[in-house]
Amino acid sequence: MKRVIATAALVVLAAAFVFAGGNKDTGAAKQLVVGANIYSFADNFMNGVMKPEFERYAVEKGVKIEIVDSEGQQAKLNDQVDVFITKKVNVLAINLVDPAAASAIIAKAKKANIPLVLFNKEATEAGAMASYDKVWYVGTNSAESGIIQGQMMVADWKANPAWDLNKDGVVQYVLLKGEPGHPDAEARTKESVKAFVDAGIKVQQLALEADPNWSTQHGNDKMAAWLTSSFGKNIELVICNNDGMAFGAINALKAAGKKLPLYGVDALDQALTHIADGEMNGTVLNDGVNQARATLDLAINAAKGLPVTEGTAWKLTTDGAKAVRVPYLPVTPKNYKDFQKK
Repeated sequence: MKRVIATAALVVLAAAFVFAGGNKDTGAAKQLVVGANIYSFADNFMNGVMKPEFERYAVEKGVKIEIVDSEGQQAKLNDQVDVFITKKVNVLAINLVDPAAASAIIAKAKKANIPLVLFNKEATEAGAMASYDKVWYVGTNSAESGIIQGQMMVADWKANPAWDLNKDGVVQYVLLKGEPGHPDAEARTKESVKAFVDAGIKVQQLALEADPNWSTQHGNDKMAAWLTSSFGKNIELVICNNDGMAFGAINALKAAGKKLPLYGVDALDQALTHIADGEMNGTVLNDGVNQARATLDLAINAAKGLPVTEGTAWKLTTDGAKAVRVPYLPVTPKNYKDFQKK
């Protein structure tokens, strides 16, 4: 009888041990990890708007995000993706350096069977997005920002006859372009000027310079050089593909004691200040906050094997692009206060 009781006691103790161990082993689920990059931390918009929102929103969503700087080098990004795959991250959120090199990144993700969300720079290779069923894109309609910027400039040009300095009815402009080949840079450059042509206003390009880093320094250096060039006195309008380069142009204009109509894209906080001070005539909201949120929302759902827009307000386009596109908005001296942080 004692042996039976002892045996029963051992069984109870063993069961208690197993139960206790089970509680320890089945504690909190392992945190979901997102492997992400920014094509270059030197980019005002990417590093100043999207990166902070990624970090903030990841905390809100209870996930871990690792963000690395690709330093404007596609080869470096390729290696970073290899590292993320080796570390077994749950999902990739990738900001391409070269939009024409998407297929290599997609192939890596596909081989590792890791979901992939591209953001900000859309793949330009035909068939790249269709090559993997677990790849999506979050960004904008590149042409839209140029169209909106152009419409603002046309309206202001018509309302300010004094801007036509030589009274020839032609807009003499200089243009600070972003990264050559970048869908946003190409579309903004084309559409902003096309708006004048569509409105029946003649244009003359005095100069155009591109910068892979979309940098303030580039804007400053080029604007300063243009102002002292043979055509410097003929410049009537400064068009900038982004706010960062616009800031540099403003610095150069201030140093030269000049003021010209000037427009950017992004609606960074500093741009709103320049608009308030009358140093900038308009910009276009590139909604980096919602682009970051949409990217993470899709990435988290994809990592969980759910439909990527489930439980969100985002909608995939119906054109087969597998994309969420966040709209642009015009920012002018009349409405800039609506975009300032409260």
